[in-house]
Amino acid sequence: MAAPSGGVSCEEFAEFQLMEAHASRDRVIKNCIAQTSSVVKHLREEREKNLDDLTLLKQLRKEQTKLKWMQSELNVEEVVNDRSWKVFNERCRIHFKPPKNE
Repeated sequence: MAAPSGGVSCEEFAEFQLMEAHASRDRVIKNCIAQTSSVVKHLREEREKNLDDLTLLKQLRKEQTKLKWMQSELNVEEVVNDRSWKVFNERCRIHFKPPKNE
């Protein structure tokens, strides 16, 4: 990856592309986690009412697994963000120093 070119400055790239992409992906993953958590909560309540329903138990386990995957995806996203900022800083440090809030 070379320093941004073609009319886009390093500052614009950092502020409008990199930060926005990170924020957007973070929002989407957290939204998915919230929705799946809601489904898991509902299934747990249903499971407490009907302990003999194996189909319900199977569905609960499936949703719990999905929730764990999404939570781990949030951790993966954090690593991706750290690495992309590292590359950005290596390539653009001469041109632009982003604020410390990343």
